[in-house]
Amino acid sequence: MSGGEVAGLLVAVFWAILVSFLAVVLVRLAQTLKAATKLVTGVTEQAVPLLTEASATVRSAQSQLSRVDAIAADVQEVTANASALSSTVSTAFGGPLVKVAAFGYGVRRALGRRNSPPRPRRTVVVGRSVPAARRAGRTRRDGKD
Repeated sequence: MSGGEVAGLLVAVFWAILVSFLAVVLVRLAQTLKAATKLVTGVTEQAVPLLTEASATVRSAQSQLSRVDAIAADVQEVTANASALSSTVSTAFGGPLVKVAAFGYGVRRALGRRNSPPRPRRTVVVGRSVPAARRAGRTRRDGKD
C-alpha cells in the first residue's frame, strides 16, 4: 500500500468513527427530547385542572370578600346609628335626670335636717394634730393600736 492509500484509509476510518459518534449523540438527543415532550405533556395535563380550580377559588374568595365588605359597611352604619342614638338619649334624658336626682337629694337633706337637732359646727385647722386626750379613744383603721 502506498502512502496515499493509507492516508485515505485513515480518513475513511476517522469519518466512520465520527459518523458513528454523531449517530449515537443524535439517538440520545432524540430520546431526551421524547422524554421532555412526555414530561411537558404530563405537566400540562395536570396544570390545566389545577389552574381551573385556582381560578374558581379566587372567584369564590373575591365574592366572599365582597360580602365581608358589605357586612363591614353595615356594621359601621349600625355603629354610627348607635352612637347618634346614645348622644340623643344622653342629651334628652341626661340633663333632666341629673336635675331630678339633685332635687331629690336636696329634698331628702332638707327633710333630714328638719327632723334632727342642729349639730355644732366643727372647725378644722390644717397642720395641727389632735390632742392626745382626744386620740386615746380612737382606734386605727388598720386595727393596730
